[in-house]
Order: sequence, then structure tokens, then C-alpha cells
Amino acid sequence: MSEHIRIETQDRIAVLQFNRPERKNAITLDMYRTLTRGLHEADADPAIRVLVLRGTEDCFTAGNDIQDFLNVPLEGQESPAVQFMLALMQLQKPIVAAVNGVAIGIGATMLLHCDLVYATGQARLQFPFVNLGLCPEAGSSLLLPYRLGHNRAAELLYFGEPVDAQRAYELGLVNAILPEKGFFDAVLERAQKLVDQPPAALRTTKALLRQGMAALLQKAVQAELKEFAAMLKGPEAKEAFEAFLQKRKPDFSRFA
Repeated sequence: MSEHIRIETQDRIAVLQFNRPERKNAITLDMYRTLTRGLHEADADPAIRVLVLRGTEDCFTAGNDIQDFLNVPLEGQESPAVQFMLALMQLQKPIVAAVNGVAIGIGATMLLHCDLVYATGQARLQFPFVNLGLCPEAGSSLLLPYRLGHNRAAELLYFGEPVDAQRAYELGLVNAILPEKGFFDAVLERAQKLVDQPPAALRTTKALLRQGMAALLQKAVQAELKEFAAMLKGPEAKEAFEAFLQKRKPDFSRFA
């Protein structure tokens, strides 16, 4: 169990919290394992009706812990990161995300698998995969164009630039922008309204909402994973990550 993931239960709601503020809640392998276990246990617990995913006061998550990520190669579905995403994709119960501050990389793509996403005006979403010499992951190459259209999805993925809360709302990536004061309490109020709904009806509705994309999503995730793993070992990613760790601008001019 990772000390950087807090899991609490209140009023039939399971709250899973990234709690590593000194590193902008960057996710380690141990954190992924704890999150995956928490998702499975909450989904199987009849006392839990809704899950909430949140960060700390000023940050959702900056995505993968780069050093930890580079030390353990991504190899197939047994990777802790992949196991987490599969658990999130396969949840039967509704999951609500509370986003304040940055949501980068997998911090942004995981939101595509949440049923409801609420943000403050300080939220910033970013899909910087191409910037890192990589390709999209977690089904985002399918879900972003499906939701936004090809051109808008391409702009987000090709440039990897941050998207502020207002733009994310306009694109439909978040349901609403809530005041920063009392933000998490407001999200819990929304979650509580789901708790009060008929649970079987909610689960069935969620399953029906997603059934049309299930096979396509599985295929997209597998294709992404194959390409991502190969590109992670490639020269462009090597240059991007070295530049990141050395705090300099990467130079891709020599690549064809």
C-alpha cells in the first residue's frame, strides 16, 4: 500500500486521493497498485455506491513520476499503470473526478473514463505525449476525437499545450467549473445525489452508455500500448526525457 494514496469511505462514497503534493502528486508504481486495489475493492463492496477521485488542494496529478516510470519499462498489461487504467475502464459504479490545478498526461486521460468531472477555475489539462516522443494512451486516441472531433483532438494531442478550465468546459471535458472555496465539499454533494439514486439503475445506465464503445476502446488501448511501449525505447523519447530531467528544451531537429 502506498502512503501517497488516501482511501476513505463516507456516506457510501469511496474517496481515492492522490496525496503527494511535494511532487505535484506524480504517480509512482506503488501508487498505481494501491489505486487499482482501491478501485476493485470499492466496486465490489455493496456498501459503496459512488467513487470520487481527487488530488490535493492545488493539484490533481502531474501524471507519471518520470524517474520511477523510466526505471521500470512498460511491458504489456501487467504494468501497474495499465492495470490501473483497465480497472478504471471496467468500473461498474459511477466515478466522479474533482480536478483542481494540473491534470497532466495520464492525469488528463484518466478523466476520459470518469462519469462526471468537476473542476475549479485553476484546473489545467494537458496531453503532452507527442512532446515526449510518445503516442496517446488510455484510449485517448479514440475517445478524444469521438468527443471533440478530429481537428480539436489533433490540436490537443499534436501540440500538447495546457487547456484551461474554461476551454475544457467548452470542449466538454469537464461538466462544470465550481468555486475554489468549498470545492471538494461541493463535489461530494454531487456524489451524494448519485448515492441517493437507485443503484442498480445507475449501474445499468452506465453499462449501456459505454457498451457501444467497449470493443473499439479495448482495441484502441491495445494498439496504443504496443506503440507506446516501442516509442518509449526510441530516440525521440530518450531525447525528450533527458531534456526534461536536465531542465532544457528538447532538440528533435536531427530526427526524420
